[in-house]
Order: sequence, then C-alpha cells, then structure tokens
Amino acid sequence: VQLQASGGGLVQAGGSLRISCAASGRAFTSRAMGWFRQAPGKEREFVAGISGSATSTSYADSVKGRFTISRDNAKNTVYLQMNSLKQEDTVAYYCAARRPEQPMVVITTDRYDYWGQGTLVTVSS
Repeated sequence: VQLQASGGGLVQAGGSLRISCAASGRAFTSRAMGWFRQAPGKEREFVAGISGSATSTSYADSVKGRFTISRDNAKNTVYLQMNSLKQEDTVAYYCAARRPEQPMVVITTDRYDYWGQGTLVTVSS
C-alpha cells in the first residue's frame, strides 16, 4: 500500500487544520490506521489511531480533546482534524497503515508496516 499525506501548512495558535492521508492498494477496511509525529532529533510518537471499521480510536494524552481521527473507507482516506493548535504541535505528521487483516488500533511504530511521507504543520504564535 502507498500512503500520501497532505494538508499540512501554517496556522495560528488556537486555529484548526485538517490533514489527510490517501491510501492505495487493497483491503483498506481491514487495516488500522494511525497518525504519528516527529520533531527533529526526537523519536516518532503516536498521535492517534483508528480501527479498520472506525469503531475504535485512540489518542495520545497530549492531543486528547483537541484532535479527532476519522476515516472514509469509501475513499480509502484517513483524516486528522486538529483544533486548538499549540506551538508545540509544530512538527511533521506521518500517516501509517497496518497489514491487511490487522484492524485493531495499536500505538507503537513497530506495529505499523507502511508509512507515508510527512506533512509539516507549523503553528505560529
């Protein structure tokens, strides 16, 4: 599967932004999807995940209540709606997919098998 992230950009603190990740390939609905982020010199960290059926989601404590992950299985796309953005949210965001028939949400990088390129989100003061 190939993942194409888009939608990053510059936004003021307190503002909102939605980033998207379009997936090619088969069996999208059987795969859990996730969003991670990585600052320069730091490890990639989990942001949010969603099960294949979209019935289960998980969030990092740092974004809980501000970010919402969703997916449109008809479009093979997963979204991350980011509200109340803070300057510390300024990093590159990466989408990730599990293998087919792995629909459960997981939160560690080693459980995801496919990665998209990053999309940079910059939050200004």
